[in-house]
Amino acid sequence: MNRPLAKALCLTLLAASPAAFAQDLIPVTFQSKWFPQAQFAGYFVAQEKGFYAEEGLSVTVLDGGNVNPTVQVASGNADFGTDWIANMLVQREQGLEVVQIAQIFQDAGYRMVALSDSGIETFADLAGRTVGVWGFGNEFVSQAIFAAEDLTSDLDPTVTNPDVRAVVYAFDPSLVFPNEVEVASAMTYNELNQIVGLGYPLESLNVLDPAEIDAALLEDLIFTTPALLEAEDFKGSGVSGREVAERFLRATIRGWEYAVENQAEAVEIVLGFCGDTCAGSGATQSPQIHQTWQMARVAELVMPDENTAVGAIDREAFGRSVELLVQVGLIAEPVSFEEVVDTSVYEAVAGP
Repeated sequence: MNRPLAKALCLTLLAASPAAFAQDLIPVTFQSKWFPQAQFAGYFVAQEKGFYAEEGLSVTVLDGGNVNPTVQVASGNADFGTDWIANMLVQREQGLEVVQIAQIFQDAGYRMVALSDSGIETFADLAGRTVGVWGFGNEFVSQAIFAAEDLTSDLDPTVTNPDVRAVVYAFDPSLVFPNEVEVASAMTYNELNQIVGLGYPLESLNVLDPAEIDAALLEDLIFTTPALLEAEDFKGSGVSGREVAERFLRATIRGWEYAVENQAEAVEIVLGFCGDTCAGSGATQSPQIHQTWQMARVAELVMPDENTAVGAIDREAFGRSVELLVQVGLIAEPVSFEEVVDTSVYEAVAGP
């Protein structure tokens, strides 16, 4: 073959390769817990930087917010998802077949927030107060806190004279705080900053951490179904479900590591995926400001220290969460680590 023809053929193949490569990518759906924001930066970074594509995957991140992630994955509407352990175990006890394969948030970000002049300084002070809580499985964390303090709430329909009046609201603290509820549910990376944006600086707030009463529960984890892991041919791709799970997790961990190390770039990537939900509810907030705050706080949860292995599952932390959920009656029977967690996917990715 002459050199000009060979060069022309090479250029033709290079030009054709992106499309051909894209056609070979295996479609995968991932169910998030909320709308696009820095809480899910690692997934968006892995998507934007091509980490998923390098693993042969085309990943679609599905919006959350008004759906229950565990239900979505168990029902086949998504291949993988992220959820909090409380909801996952409650749904699992009700018959949904799901299995955890990684733990992204090593620390919990859930808090309860009150004005400093409210007299609410500890969780015990919630007695006789009005507390804003969330639905779609997020209410289980609030219930665990109430039960840990031996407080009843009207989240339990069998209680006739509850200690705490719980108001379920649609996640936006500006809808209820501080006029309709004295205490608001807040994530360190999201609603806490929204409350600040509403005109309540941190020094004017009492921020209550469930860890102080041993009521913190594991949050954003990655899970799938046993059926997916057992599939010999995932969606007709010729690749097993377990191999797809390993590829997905490997790229996701890369995405999170990159996001933590390059937070400003990660924020810009997140902003490219979201609209108004990136701004937060406070009038003084902007998407850039709010997501920068959020990325910094999320990084602290994903990698509490430089030695943290992203995605690692802490058996002791899992056990504490299960023990608390049984203790407060959210699940009837304890479950073992081996029943709920499949470590083989993470181990295949992370190595010995």
